[in-house]
Amino acid sequence: MAEFDTIIIGAGPGGYVAAIRAAQLGQKVAVVEGRETLGGTCLNVGCIPSKALLHATHLLHETHENFEKMGLMGANPTVDWAKMQAYKADVVQGNTKGIEFLFKKNKVTWLKGWATIPVPGQVKVGEETHSAKNIVIATGSEASSRPGVEIDEQTVVTSTGALTLAKPPKSMVVIGAGVIGLEMGSVYARLGTQVTVVEYLDAITPGMDAEVAKTFQRILTKQGLKFVLGAAVQSVKKTKTGATVSYKLKKNDSEATLDADIVLVATGRKPYTQGLGLEALGVEMGPRGTVKTDAHFATNIPGLYAIGDAIAGPMLAHKAEDEGMAVAEILSGKHGHVNYGVIPGVIYTTPEVASVGKTEEQLKEEGRAYKVGKFPFMGNARAKAVFQAEGFVKLIADKETDRILGCHIIGPAAGDLIHEVCVAMEFGASAQDLALTCHAHPTYSEAVREAALACGDGAIHA
Repeated sequence: MAEFDTIIIGAGPGGYVAAIRAAQLGQKVAVVEGRETLGGTCLNVGCIPSKALLHATHLLHETHENFEKMGLMGANPTVDWAKMQAYKADVVQGNTKGIEFLFKKNKVTWLKGWATIPVPGQVKVGEETHSAKNIVIATGSEASSRPGVEIDEQTVVTSTGALTLAKPPKSMVVIGAGVIGLEMGSVYARLGTQVTVVEYLDAITPGMDAEVAKTFQRILTKQGLKFVLGAAVQSVKKTKTGATVSYKLKKNDSEATLDADIVLVATGRKPYTQGLGLEALGVEMGPRGTVKTDAHFATNIPGLYAIGDAIAGPMLAHKAEDEGMAVAEILSGKHGHVNYGVIPGVIYTTPEVASVGKTEEQLKEEGRAYKVGKFPFMGNARAKAVFQAEGFVKLIADKETDRILGCHIIGPAAGDLIHEVCVAMEFGASAQDLALTCHAHPTYSEAVREAALACGDGAIHA
């Protein structure tokens, strides 16, 4: 029986980061992973491969729409789908090999296989049992479906199947207008697919700032995506040529159908914890299949911890990474820190959408007094120069103290711009602090400063 200080189950963003940090802090660490490669869902069939396809298809869009405007003449490129898939695979492989290198560098043991926890303090992988002072569940999540929808990953697919289709389809129905559905819908729309998004709620991107969501939908519609909102999907039935989606409109109970070559089910994700033996151990579970933990990521079983998508909170890779570092530090006798009020969210379409902190809707519900500073990218010289002047920055601050409460961006590089605000919020900065900070010209980041100025005496360029 091999003995470790900590065994982590799952090598996704939460698990592998926890392992590396614990090893850096002097622990003897092992990670159990059943995939052939490290990195979990995010790296293998999620965040990273989807970003590769988003990048490739964005460049394709630029050649068709904007190259001629800049004097770049010549025939538009055609799509070699096999080569695009090979490019995506190379991106994934480079990253997974990178994690293997980091494991070797930090002396982290990879226990290849699937784990069960027969008793507290022990992890069984295949026929071998290993002991540990601490066990961390970092098993991530899997795509969730809905009753009456059978996934085959060929015609009716999750994001996993959508990444590896045999060819771009002529038509696609996306069920769910969240991050995954809109990102993958954008990829295929740029490749010429007729994409229709069916969403149960009356607006896209649930939980997002309403003004941003409305602008986002308008822009995506201009890009060719169609939306059916307030629609409850009743069934998905495979046909000889694809599948038929039946739905009912909530406003009048009218029923309709949509035929498509491919149906992408993007209705969210659920924790992946089955097979670990948690029920037999008596592990207390939370809502929607999450593992219940305290403020230190501990379960009700001594020595057993959980992080990432397996526990409550947003299912985001960077949230799992933060929790991975925090739990490693806690198990090493240090103080682990995660500020859940400052976890950004990003949608990697074009334009990008990013947010952090409170929305106007949340603050109104709380009855809190606030002020808003907005600045359109139409007033940003850099954005106009690269044909990305749609969208805006919205900064929200406390009406009395000027402390930044949230920020919502739709526009170029929004996923990078948001972190200036994250750092400001981590330090309790005011909108004026941002407004008084010199920003290089010409950069997209000037729009953030202008939004901060708009919280005070007014933006300069709007």
